[in-house]
Amino acid sequence: MRKEHDSLGELFVPEDAYYGSFTARAIKNFPPLHKIHPELVSAFSDVKWACASANEELGTIDPELSTVIKAACDELKDEKLSKWLIVDPLSGGAGTSVNMNFNEVIAKRATELLGEKLGGNVHPLDHVNKSQSTNDVYPTAIKIGAIRLLRVLVDDVAALQESLQSKEREFSGILKVGRTEMQDAVPMTLGQEFGAWAEAVSRDRWRLYKVEERLRFINLGGTAIGNGIDAPQSFSFIVTRKLVERSQIGLVRSENLIEATQNTDVFAEVHGLLKTLASNIIKISNDLRL
Repeated sequence: MRKEHDSLGELFVPEDAYYGSFTARAIKNFPPLHKIHPELVSAFSDVKWACASANEELGTIDPELSTVIKAACDELKDEKLSKWLIVDPLSGGAGTSVNMNFNEVIAKRATELLGEKLGGNVHPLDHVNKSQSTNDVYPTAIKIGAIRLLRVLVDDVAALQESLQSKEREFSGILKVGRTEMQDAVPMTLGQEFGAWAEAVSRDRWRLYKVEERLRFINLGGTAIGNGIDAPQSFSFIVTRKLVERSQIGLVRSENLIEATQNTDVFAEVHGLLKTLASNIIKISNDLRL
């Protein structure tokens, strides 16, 4: 076992663990029930990489430390350290425990890359979390992960739309009875029915595509409440540029970082769109079944 020290005292963790005391205490307070999604792991690694790069450019951390932190982030992105991300992603504290789990794993691996023993040199807060807060890191990572997952979903919805449109053309000459209130009503073609379904799916596709525009606005650099305290004045601009380069997503710094830190309504919007898509697909499935 390895002895770790923090403000609450001493704590023992497994000798080979890439996490520290904060993570160990977190899993006692919030017993893990869920695994962190791989896309969130990838997004977090991108955010931490960009922050290390921005801090290096601003001279707030040593280039040698930045190099090993970024190398650890690369390994994290490649899922080489995922087994040590043990905090439940839905744990309390607005994501603080999850952020610290990432900070500690990156710090431990970065320390090892320096040739030191686990536990020293690269600090999870003073170095890995430099110029950051859970309140700007976590929402930014979630947005990146959501954008990537939504792009996959949009492609799948497009494939469904194209399939329905193909059947619309194929069945254009087949007559059937249209129904209202579960009763036979007037004639229509089977192609028209498939065309109506395709149009509904088309709207879902468009809505899911357009919501990315709002997900791209991030509050990284706003730190705890959005006023950027404990971060250099230009950090939010530089780190956004670094994150765009790293993630290959057209992210934009929010004009009002305080507002962007306070409000997460875009996530509610995304969930609403997913629910609408699900409702339309259920409706189509029921129509087919009947």
